[in-house]
Amino acid sequence: MFKNIDKEVQILIVVIFFTLVTYWGVEPFAHSQMHKHVEEATFVYGPEKDKELIMDKAIEESKALTKEGHKAEAKKIKDEAEARVKKIEAMWEEAEKVAKLKGDPQKGKDLVMGAGACTGCHGIKAANMASPMDPNTAASSYGVNPPDLSNIGALYDTKFLAALIKNPPLALGVDHKFNETKTHPMTPFFGAGGDINQEIADMIAYLKSIAPKEITPKEAYDTACGRCHSMRYAKWSKIGTDPKFKTKIDELKYRLKTEEYDEALKKYMGKLPPDLSIIIRARSENFLSTFIENPQVQLPGTSMPRVGLTEEGYEKVKEYLTEIGDPSKPKREAYGPWVILFFIVFTGLAYLWKKSQWKDL
Repeated sequence: MFKNIDKEVQILIVVIFFTLVTYWGVEPFAHSQMHKHVEEATFVYGPEKDKELIMDKAIEESKALTKEGHKAEAKKIKDEAEARVKKIEAMWEEAEKVAKLKGDPQKGKDLVMGAGACTGCHGIKAANMASPMDPNTAASSYGVNPPDLSNIGALYDTKFLAALIKNPPLALGVDHKFNETKTHPMTPFFGAGGDINQEIADMIAYLKSIAPKEITPKEAYDTACGRCHSMRYAKWSKIGTDPKFKTKIDELKYRLKTEEYDEALKKYMGKLPPDLSIIIRARSENFLSTFIENPQVQLPGTSMPRVGLTEEGYEKVKEYLTEIGDPSKPKREAYGPWVILFFIVFTGLAYLWKKSQWKDL
């Protein structure tokens, strides 16, 4: 096969072969062994993944307790897990019903502004309604600033919103953290006297009606992540973009506010959420997408809530994370084809030069 090919070309073929084997075989295999495999994110919300996670953990714990002779405790853990799964299944079943209903935006507006009492905590800039709380003090009582509702109709999944309005901790996947003694900051919607599913559908229809058709990547990040995660490379500190300071005293006052917010957030979450400036380069695409879709699949027991983004919403957030954490990527990708072309041309010229120099030997 190689008899009619020059030795140098044969060596090149061997080098290319083993390079490809290493890059596409060994390296991905090593990563698959170092990091647990999680199915790709679909951003289609339902009980399946939660059910699997909860039951797998319960079965593992109950088996360990059974081996130690604690059969009663093992049964209790399994029963509690099954009860939790039933609640989750019921929640998503109701959310599915809501998603199929046609909502009335005007009725939804009345509920959001009035009986629904959303504006008791949330601002809606799209409706010229500021937050009823000072964003710098809201964290002291809630742990995290309630989000503005202007963009969520465009960024968040309809079924997720339905589940969130009806049962916040269960929809967010943090019901393990909140219970009868520690209530979630967001109050469930118990209805305004009519069909509760239709009322929720109306509220969602209103939120969708006021959401802008075009949302920038930065706006998507601010809504989905910005209240808990700082972004120092973007000069973002959870309560907003760092302003320009006229005096050192102004800067110190602002820094004090950010520190107070961080302390309240740390108490609420258990630990301070990480800065996301270079998360796009520190984590794989699989980790980032699956973590945002459902944090529990990557970090069981984490306090980070399910975000509830649609796939389009996630892509907006990822675009902003890439813009901040890897700003040279577009330029690098633009140069890529030219670099490859250079190497191809250079290899061809080097080979012709070699043939010319060694033709008499």
